Amino acid sequence: MEFELFLIPLLFAVSIGGLGYVIAQAVSTGAEAYSSAYSQDTAREFEDVFMFIPPKRIAEAGWAVSAAVFILVFLIVGGVTTKNGFLIGLILGLIAAGFALQSPRYLLNFLKRRRLKRFNLQLVDTLVSMSNALKAGFSITQAFESVVKEGENPLAQEFDVFLQQTRIGVTFSEALENMDKRIGSADLTLVVQAIEAARKTGGNLTEVFEKISATIRERMRIEGRIRTLTAQGRLQGIIVSIMPLIIGVALMIVDPEMTRPFIQSTTGFFVMVAVGALIGLGALVIRKIVNIDV
Repeated sequence: MEFELFLIPLLFAVSIGGLGYVIAQAVSTGAEAYSSAYSQDTAREFEDVFMFIPPKRIAEAGWAVSAAVFILVFLIVGGVTTKNGFLIGLILGLIAAGFALQSPRYLLNFLKRRRLKRFNLQLVDTLVSMSNALKAGFSITQAFESVVKEGENPLAQEFDVFLQQTRIGVTFSEALENMDKRIGSADLTLVVQAIEAARKTGGNLTEVFEKISATIRERMRIEGRIRTLTAQGRLQGIIVSIMPLIIGVALMIVDPEMTRPFIQSTTGFFVMVAVGALIGLGALVIRKIVNIDV
């Protein structure tokens, strides 16, 4: 009888341990496969902005940031003293860690936007330079080569890739299309279409480049004016969005004993989720209002 009373808990513990081991192995395998595929895709996209980072380093950076965010959120929101505090800290920590795992992608998108903005600004002056080169008797290919020699990055880098593709057998039209897809600039798309139309119909590229340059300059002027007029709305959206977070952190610092019971309670958890959802919805609405496409 005593042996049976000892055997049942032992078998139960072995079963729970085996189930936990299987779940841990499945999660580890899935995380490794996801990390590998994600890091490889991100590494290829980093190469598009001429940043050559090994996929392994991208995965390691993502996991490191994710672990740091999980620990920080768990220590601030949760705790190990109460069951509710532990569960809420664990749930919120995992959610925050999931977002933090995408940090290399966020950095990549930021670098792409900044690089695209610099490319568009450089393209305006480059079109004028290419127009002058064509007036001086250069061919369109020689005009691209002069930009590569005298221009600045990232425009010079992209034009250099375009020229290298034409040298290894890619047709001029295909190389232009590849550059257009790689960069994703609406201004460059207009330039590529103008070049293709001029090559097929025999149009005057010098006048086309000058008119496109003037059009892009005017559009940038209008966009700058719009950004100035909507600056107040964007600032209000940012302040309203971060104010609850700032107040919550300040209360945690000033009187943690007062705020911790609310944060670790079930009601407080759902209130924080609702506040986060409403803030996100308000930010989307404000962004939709102030983002005016020219």
